[in-house]
Amino acid sequence: MKICVCGAQVPFVSGGAELHMENLVAALRDAGHDAELVRLPTAWDRDRVFDAALAWRLVPVDADLVIATNFPSYFVRHANKVVWLFHQHRAAYDAADSPWSDFGLDDDGLEAQRLLTEWDTRALEESRRRFTTSRVVADRLARYNGLDAEPLYHPPPLFDRLRSAGTRGGGTTPGDYVFCATRLDANKRPELLVEAARHLSSTTRIVIAGRGSLEGELHTRIEELGVSDRVELAGFVSDDELVDLYAGALGVVYAPFDEDYGYVTLQAFAAGKPVITAKDSGGTLEWVEDGVTGSVTDGSAVEIAAAVDRLASDRAAAREQGTTGHGRVAGLDWNSVVSTLTRA
Repeated sequence: MKICVCGAQVPFVSGGAELHMENLVAALRDAGHDAELVRLPTAWDRDRVFDAALAWRLVPVDADLVIATNFPSYFVRHANKVVWLFHQHRAAYDAADSPWSDFGLDDDGLEAQRLLTEWDTRALEESRRRFTTSRVVADRLARYNGLDAEPLYHPPPLFDRLRSAGTRGGGTTPGDYVFCATRLDANKRPELLVEAARHLSSTTRIVIAGRGSLEGELHTRIEELGVSDRVELAGFVSDDELVDLYAGALGVVYAPFDEDYGYVTLQAFAAGKPVITAKDSGGTLEWVEDGVTGSVTDGSAVEIAAAVDRLASDRAAAREQGTTGHGRVAGLDWNSVVSTLTRA
């Protein structure tokens, strides 16, 4: 079939959603379909949030099938539209009135939320089938829009390259650090890892890869706490170094707020590493089982540090948890995803 994968993107910003779209197109092509990625620029601020939704209504997409992904790409008009929902505009839903949302509880904010909910519901109802990337996203859709959807899990980037053993380039001893790869933005809560460093009893270090709006603040906080010898902000890293960082880690710490899916968790399990997360981390909790594949903490820096110390003090248990996690993601593959979406 001729298939268009539709997605939205803020110019000059790239992350998990963009990789997800590109990997889906590649999987469709591998399955023999003629697939193209169609993206329109969008803006997330409240004053312009409806503009890109309107633009999608006007874009002609000639294809046998369209697969719409993130907000507002599912506003595209097509007789054969399937939605694989990454997320809606969370700032207007579960994150409304949070520090990273400009949708408040004032009259204008509430009216914008009401209107967007109405628009979303109508656009999503048009689809022949609705899938989501996780149970968390499906639950939000049911709670806010009254629509059902089926979770459809998929492999993370680098899934086939990640491994459980090895050392980071430069001779780092395996297992002397815990790792996190994430955007340095508020909803990812990277500051928890920095704060945890001062509570560690073991000599375990913390390595964080990624860039984002909090990078400068994190550097400052590291200096204030005097933990520059314990915390490394590695910045952007290549795929090769990312694979090495996962391989050489004792475990992975990933405690975002109400994550949609959580590539970091799946990548950690693919590399055979246990994951430390938080009880409010959303999609990560569909994979991390406390004491079995990692630790589910209360989300405080003190508990995260204690979980890291437990990994350092019982490396056999850490390896066992990582092995169990690896088994839980081993069956993920793109062929079944493509088959499900195209049958729908």
